[in-house]
Amino acid sequence: MPVPYNCMLTIDINCDLGEGFPNDTLLMPFISSANIACGFHAGDTDTIKRTIENCIKNKVAIGAHPGFNDRANFGRTEMVLSDCELYDLVAEQIELVQNICTEMGAILHHVKPHGAMYNMAARDTTMSYIIAGVIKEINPSLILYGLSNSFLISEAEALGLTTASEVFADRTYTPEGMLTPRTDPKALLHSTEASLQQVLQMITQQNVWATDGTLVPIKAETICIHGDGDHALSFAKAICKAMKENDILIRTT
Repeated sequence: MPVPYNCMLTIDINCDLGEGFPNDTLLMPFISSANIACGFHAGDTDTIKRTIENCIKNKVAIGAHPGFNDRANFGRTEMVLSDCELYDLVAEQIELVQNICTEMGAILHHVKPHGAMYNMAARDTTMSYIIAGVIKEINPSLILYGLSNSFLISEAEALGLTTASEVFADRTYTPEGMLTPRTDPKALLHSTEASLQQVLQMITQQNVWATDGTLVPIKAETICIHGDGDHALSFAKAICKAMKENDILIRTT
């Protein structure tokens, strides 16, 4: 159901960081949550530590961002793993970031799968169940960030985990509510104006226009800005400004 503009709304703004791109530090003032690469699709232990340190300084919630072990394709190529292989892969990455957080006196707040793992799990109940099971086993207080209305959300909730339904500031949607594949020329939003329009619609109306003109219902609890995007910093600044102008409070889930 759409929410009136005059009703105080809240939104979390998350960003994928620690992936080797130059905007990480500059993005921190405009976000409330960070998803930190765990060293498999990108990043390494030193990068994780630096990103956590920046999160602490800027009071940004810390998340683990596990992906496929595929640096060559930045974790954006689908891979077929056995259930045990997927469990171990995700567990190793979450535990790494959680252990570093503990060493640095920080708290791990959430987990958000990366790239192909995220998109595959969004439409695959088994993958979503395994990822949610890893989180529950390691630390059931962790929040799972997943695509709105996807199996990532439903399977995590079925296991009793807290979830945050995620929408995207810089991506377009299919009529089924999935993200448009990056191989499609319409996959990305390139203008700040288009991004802002979509973000405000998702928050206030709880729906989004798909690429075929279909109006798709969604639940917007956290907005993702990709740290590797060409327009990441300008989008983040503009979205943060628009939230304030529309009396939408930015805060962690």
